[in-house]
Amino acid sequence: MSPDASPRSVDAVLFDTFGTVVDWRSGVAAAVAEFAQQHGFDADPGEFALRWRARYQPAMRAVRLGEREFVDLDVLHRENLLATAEELGIALDRVDDAEIDRLNRAWHRLDAWPDAIAGLTRLKRHFIIGPLSNGHTALLTNMAKHAGLPWDVIIGSDLTRAYKPDPEAYLRTAAILDLPPERVMLCAAHDEDLAAAQRAGLRTAFIPRPQEHGPAQRADPEPGGSWDVVARDVPDLAARLLDG
Repeated sequence: MSPDASPRSVDAVLFDTFGTVVDWRSGVAAAVAEFAQQHGFDADPGEFALRWRARYQPAMRAVRLGEREFVDLDVLHRENLLATAEELGIALDRVDDAEIDRLNRAWHRLDAWPDAIAGLTRLKRHFIIGPLSNGHTALLTNMAKHAGLPWDVIIGSDLTRAYKPDPEAYLRTAAILDLPPERVMLCAAHDEDLAAAQRAGLRTAFIPRPQEHGPAQRADPEPGGSWDVVARDVPDLAARLLDG
């Protein structure tokens, strides 16, 4: 732990959500499998989930660069869903829009990693906790209800009008909480997210999620930066912040 990252050096511990708090790959793959079975599509659910997710950052990049107006993640996810299906030769033209929308909202119905809720519950007794995510408020609220995430506050990207790693995503979140950036910590399993948060003046904590992308994962197997805290999981983060 950084000498400056004492239990009282921050007021809020916020979390990247997709991959850090919830297991998006398993949840999305399960929804794809159900959808494919219902409609008689031949699809590898895990591969579909990975390809769908691979379009996530490129889709947000157009918003960050000002090439299109801000739209929320449901819009981007639906566009990416249709593009992924086309890429894999899956014709959705005969599928009702409502059923496509339900599949798209699989991102609202993701389960937490097994360690997450216990660790968040302990942190909640001492810090403001919430997501610092590219998800919008409705998505993150639905996810919290589905997974039982005990957030104090949910500040979606529709409120900050910025997508990470745009510095405004971090700075506007801190401002909404009426906190200076250095009193806010971001916990994430992704070095790129933490590096951007650190440049914006936030404290940082890394926890590994080696199964986020499945058995073939290569990204972020261990911390790749000088973060304030490196923990095994969310309960270990709570212990390091609170027990020293």
